[in-house]
This record gives sequence, C-alpha cells and structure tokens, in this order.
Amino acid sequence: MDDVDSSLETYQDAEEAEHHIHMPGPSAWPFLLSAFILVAVVGLLFVPDAPWLTLVAAVFVFIGILGWALEDPMGAHAGVATARPVVILPGSEVLDNARAAVERVVTFGSTAYSIHPIKAELESETPEGAVITLYGKVELMVQRERLEAEVSQVPGVASVRNFVVAEDSILEGAYSRIEKLKTQGKLEGAKNISVLVENYILHLYGDVPNSSMKYALEREVVGIPGVRVVVNHIGLNKDIPGNLGKTRNA
Repeated sequence: MDDVDSSLETYQDAEEAEHHIHMPGPSAWPFLLSAFILVAVVGLLFVPDAPWLTLVAAVFVFIGILGWALEDPMGAHAGVATARPVVILPGSEVLDNARAAVERVVTFGSTAYSIHPIKAELESETPEGAVITLYGKVELMVQRERLEAEVSQVPGVASVRNFVVAEDSILEGAYSRIEKLKTQGKLEGAKNISVLVENYILHLYGDVPNSSMKYALEREVVGIPGVRVVVNHIGLNKDIPGNLGKTRNA
C-alpha cells in the first residue's frame, strides 16, 4: 500500500507540474489606462469649457492601450524559470575542493609562491554553506590574499577565516614599531638595527648603547601577530656562526 500511495503521489505531482497554468504577471498598465480614461470622461462631461483636457487624456489613453498590448505578460515567469536554485554541497566535498584550490595557488618548490604547506580545514557548516579556515605561512601578503580569494570562489563556501601568516607583514610590523621607538626618542645611540624573519622566528640585529634598550626592542617586537620566537642578536657580530644571542619565547 505504501508503494502504491507513493507512486500515486509521484504521478499526481508530475501531472500537476505538467498542467500547471501560468497566469500573466503583474502590470501597471491597467491602472494607468483606467486613470487616463477617467480623466478623459471627466473632461468630456464636467469640463465642457476646457476641451484640451479631454484631448490630452485621449492621447494618454492611446499610449496606455499600446503599452498594455505590447507588454510581455509572461516576462516575470520567464525570469523565475531561468533562476537556478542554490545547491548546498556536503562539507567534506567542499573541503576537498577548497584544498584543491589551495594546491593550485601554492605550488610547492616554486619561486613564485610559498614553499610552505597551507592547511585548509572545515570549521563549521551553515545553511549558507561551509566555513573554511586556512592555516600556514607564505612569504608575501599578496599570496595570502590570493589564497583567500580563490577559496572564497569554491562552490559551497560561505566564508573563509584566514589565519595564514605573511612574512612581509611581520617585517613591516617590526620596522614600523622600531620607527615608532625612534620617533619617541627611545633609540638614541642605536645603530644598524635590522630584522630578519624566517619560519615564525624574528631575529634582531644591530648595536645599542645599553642592555635596557636591547631588551626594550625585544619586548616591542615580541607581540607582533605571527611571531612565535624572538632571537635577540643585538650587540653580537651576525657574521660569526653560532651567535644566537638570547631567546625569548612568545
């Protein structure tokens, strides 16, 4: 009986879909035409001394008839028919496509893109689609932005949370903080202050007149987003191998 009922419902749905009648779409022309006719009648019956009102209204009545006759009554239905429904893909499939997009952007061993792996994870699934999270490190901020843009275009992705660290942004942040200290007059006597970033490790080089300034520089750069370790080489000869200085873990 269940099979019979389901088959009957399927047949009825198919029959309804086949014989469904589409009514004409909404139109403003009938309302406008009625208003024009009303003005023409009023001018003809109640304002006999002003025939120009009837003549002008008659012109608009003619325009209303043409507009209503030439309008496509099924135009609105055609637009609805061409609209494609939103398809929500399974989260696992969206994640696979996102990882494929990451691999297309980040070519391992290439000088054009990062040589470090980028991880894409499925954070959550929403009615609008999947939320993808990106982790890893690249050399340039433009690579980080390109990764986010490419993953955002993957079908089924609702949003992207980008935690990828760009080394040039770390360098920019470090030098901006050093310049801030200089403008505040806290680096008087410091010479050749430079920064090197490699694998989330920030190296400080240069010469300062005292140890308090040396560690003030270290405290200033240790809070930069993306920096895990600061190695303080200040006061040491960076050309001598093995001079690692003092290390502070962030």
